[in-house]
Amino acid sequence: MMNLLSVLQMDRFTPRFYIAAATDNMSLQKARVFEDSLLHKKVIKGSSAQFMQIYRSREVGQSYVTSVWTTLLATTHALWLMVKIRPQVVLCNGPGTCIPLCVIAFLFKVIGIRWSSIFYVESIARVKRLSLSGLLLYKLCIADQFFVQWPQLQRKYPRAHYVGCLM
Repeated sequence: MMNLLSVLQMDRFTPRFYIAAATDNMSLQKARVFEDSLLHKKVIKGSSAQFMQIYRSREVGQSYVTSVWTTLLATTHALWLMVKIRPQVVLCNGPGTCIPLCVIAFLFKVIGIRWSSIFYVESIARVKRLSLSGLLLYKLCIADQFFVQWPQLQRKYPRAHYVGCLM
């Protein structure tokens, strides 16, 4: 995700909100380092970034039965965040934290409160099949743009856009 962000025109995407799982401190640390590097390189004037955590819908290895409760909790938290920050763009890359945010953004579109365009980038580790998050967003047509990093995934999922390796 940091590699993808590094090629964006940061002045067009401000303010920026970085949202990671409550159990994931490494991602937010990387985002802070990235934002600090933008300030140091004078790419941006002053930081407009905010760093937030959200409950994860499903932890790795968590049973599907118990994930119903955690998904409801995460979706409630995502609703509060989406109303608070009202993003124009949601750029996500697959962990369970993105599902509630994307679902809320999609529901806002359905009821006519179009705040966000959703861009999903599947992990480069996904060579033959989509992750659970990717599969849900693809099958339910939630993402406005769906990107994969392997040509065989694009052939298997024709609505996806093959973008090559983003690393």
